[in-house]
Formats: sequence, C-alpha cells, structure tokens
Amino acid sequence: MSIDKALNEIKRATAEIIDFEAIEKLVTDYFESGKEYSVKLGLDPTSPDIHLGHTVILQKMATFQKYGANIQLIVGDFTASIGDPTGKSETRKVLSFEEIEKNAATYKEQIFKVLDESKTTVYFNSEWLDKLGSRGMVQLTREYSVARMLERDDFEKRYKSGKSISVSEFLYPLMQGYDSVALKSDIEIGGTDQKFNILMGRHLQRSYGVGKEQAVLLMPIIEGLDGVQKMSKSLNNYIGVTDAPNDMFAKIMSVSDELMWRYYDLLSSKSIEEIERLKAGVEGAEVHPKKVKEDLAYEITARFHSEDDAKAALEAFNKQFKQNQIPDDIPEFDLEEGIWICKALVESGIEPSTSQGRRDIKQGAVRINQEKIGDEQLKLSKGEYILQVGKRKFAKVKVG
Repeated sequence: MSIDKALNEIKRATAEIIDFEAIEKLVTDYFESGKEYSVKLGLDPTSPDIHLGHTVILQKMATFQKYGANIQLIVGDFTASIGDPTGKSETRKVLSFEEIEKNAATYKEQIFKVLDESKTTVYFNSEWLDKLGSRGMVQLTREYSVARMLERDDFEKRYKSGKSISVSEFLYPLMQGYDSVALKSDIEIGGTDQKFNILMGRHLQRSYGVGKEQAVLLMPIIEGLDGVQKMSKSLNNYIGVTDAPNDMFAKIMSVSDELMWRYYDLLSSKSIEEIERLKAGVEGAEVHPKKVKEDLAYEITARFHSEDDAKAALEAFNKQFKQNQIPDDIPEFDLEEGIWICKALVESGIEPSTSQGRRDIKQGAVRINQEKIGDEQLKLSKGEYILQVGKRKFAKVKVG
C-alpha cells in the first residue's frame, strides 16, 4: 500500500486532526525506514462493558497499527479515582480500586478483539502519578490557570449555574495530559468530547520540555440505533460488544440504510475503496442494500464472537425475518386472565411502558399470533399467545 492510501485510511471519517503534518511524517518514516511510533489512548474504566460506540476509536487505533504504530493503552486507575468530569453536570461518584481493577480486566478482554495485542502495551497511570508526589502535583497545577480551566464548556456551565466543582476535577485534565509527558506519546486519539483533555497533553509536553508535541486525532461520536442520538446505554439505543450473536446481528440489521454507511465508515475493516464499490453497487441497483447490511452485521458479529456464531446469526435472521417465522427461543410468561394488552406487553418485557405500548398499537407495530391489532383497550382471555412488537421483540404468554 502507498503512503497516500495509508494516510487516507487514517483520515477516514475523522472529526478533526491537529498537526496532520506530524502524522504524515511519522507514517512516511515508517514506510521508508521501518521506524515505529506511538499512539496513545486513555481509558477510564468506569463501567465493565463497552458498546460499538467505544470501538470507533479502537478501529482507528487498529488502522494506525497497520501503518507502524505501537499503541499505548492507558488504563486510568489513578484518574478514575477522581472521575472524568467531561460532559458531567455534577461531581462524579468515586470508584473503589476493586471496581476499577475488575472493569479494567473486562475492558482488556473486549479491546483485544479489535487491537493487535502484540503491538499494544497496557499501562496503569498510577505507575507514574503515584510517584509524582505532593511536590510534583503542585508543580503540575502551576502549568494551567483556573481562568483557562473555566473556559472548558462543562466547567463553565456548572460554574455559572452555581453547581459544585471540586478542586480534584481540575486535576483530571492535568493528570491525563501528564500521561503524555510520562510516555512521550507521538499521537493521542479520542472522541470529540475529549478535545480539551487531549490538548492538555500537547500543552504539557511543551511545558515539560519533552521535545515533541503530540498530534491529535479526534473521532466523532457515533449515532445509536435510532440514527439521531449518540449511542448510549442510558438511551437504550446501543449495540454492546457482549450482546449475544443473534441480538448483535439483528440490531445492526435494524439500522436505516443511510446509517448503515456511517457504520461502515466508522466500524468496518473494509478499505475506503471497498466501501465505495459497495455504494456504487447499491446506487446502480446491482446490489441490494439488505445484502450490504448483512455483510456488515456478519463482519461485526464475527469480530466480537466467531465466524460460526456469525453464520448461525445470519441463518437465524433469515429464518425469522425473511421467512416471517417466529424464533425458537423466545421467553415465556404467565399472566392473569383478562390482562390489558398494554400491561401484558410491559410484563412480558417487550415494551418499556404501557404508554409506549399504546403508541405502538396505534402505529400498527404490535401483533398477536402474527396478526396486527388495533384495539389498545384489548383484554386477553384465557389461552396462549405470541406477542410481538416490531420485527425483533417476541414473547410467549400463557394467560389464566
């Protein structure tokens, strides 16, 4: 592959790059002399599982690994004891060391399904931040003013609204930045919400005379299944990397054709040229968009599970959705005779609320024994029923 193609892959789907010339030189040196370089990613192990939104950055790291990068994967065990204030309207809960250690172990297990472990070094930032000591910490605080810190959007909003900001939260971006000093990172990558913290690393490398200023590459925040809001567990629009293969496959198949291309750009290992050929095939009616979406669902399911799991998930999807058959492994519930249909949908776990059940019935999204229903006041008499919402949610209920 040429240097230009490698650089195009690195630039693909990025939100912002600061000092691209430095990245270009690092990649060029690798192609011409085999000289490797470092790319840093900091992780705050605040929850045990990750979703596909988190893997957008990991995919970019994997691209860098193809072109000479050694990954510096920093588990923020020290900084997690403070909590990243990014995007938060209040001080975050402090995690115990046991929670941090447990979450970090799960992160590593999931991350190496994307990254090449042989080209990745895992660090815990307590290794150098513990050694910094009181004197070093005071020195660190001299490198940035309170006024500049309050220019940060989330701090500014909290300050103006009178909400509490602890002094320790001011330390967070400084310590994340100091990670880049300790490791002499060449590049740091992160989401657009991490721009302030990542630029701090660049600033501190200059202040501490490291002899370089890391380039910065920021990735966009991927949209969730609804195609509107960011992928988030709290919004229930996410695809977890630990989701069961059939669920993962079906969730990817549920995204819109437009969002599918966004997922290809941010999540697929296919090259720019391969994706462009797929787009041309769909636009020219040579390839059906459903087939292209199946390929994406297969690729991602195989990545986080196995080829056999992806094949089984494809077969299950075809059986359920193409042949309009009911899946074999749907959950069963016992309900009382005369139960209101909306309550039955909630108690069987396929609707979050009775009001949502009403809305879905009005929209024709609810079926009983594969027949659409329109009566939102329906009461279920004694018997067995297959309840269905949309294409993916099923429950078997025994009434009475």
